[in-house]
Amino acid sequence: MLNMKTMQKSLQAALLAVAVVAPAAYAAAPALSFVVTPATGVVGNMVDVDVRIADVNDLYAYNFSLLFDPALLQIYAVKEGSFMSAAGETYFFEGTTDNANGKVDYVANTMLGAVPGVNGSGSLAHFKFNVLGAGSSTLSFADVLFLDSASNEVAPQWAAQTVVTAVPEPDTYLMLGVGLMGLAALRRRKV
Repeated sequence: MLNMKTMQKSLQAALLAVAVVAPAAYAAAPALSFVVTPATGVVGNMVDVDVRIADVNDLYAYNFSLLFDPALLQIYAVKEGSFMSAAGETYFFEGTTDNANGKVDYVANTMLGAVPGVNGSGSLAHFKFNVLGAGSSTLSFADVLFLDSASNEVAPQWAAQTVVTAVPEPDTYLMLGVGLMGLAALRRRKV
């Protein structure tokens, strides 16, 4: 039978182990998000979309596909974000653009050489879209894979977001206003 001192020491050791392991288990998972500039696009103009990651540790490589509404948006350009390239030499692949189906397949980036992965938050990739129509487009991810420097999977969290809202170009409003004024003038003449 265990004496009281041995039981207390065992209990203290168990509590200490839980206290050391618990913060790691409850640490926030990295998060993917979109930052759109300008916040509201205008038909006929462009919007910029940054894919950002927050609170990642040891990110060495990633790939993802980006989905969007092809009736409202069209990819114009895809470029590497500054997050990984600021830490060293990288290889960036801009993916394969399919504007007809609203998808950029397999945007990828990796650090080169035996270097540690990147820690922190920043821009992974930058997308420039032509705004084709008025409305709201949902942007979402598919085929997501993030790896650390030991080739272990890093599991970022994300949600599809309605982030690109577009309005008709100002000329449309101007033409509508001129048309309404013309109708008002015709109505006055008839009276």
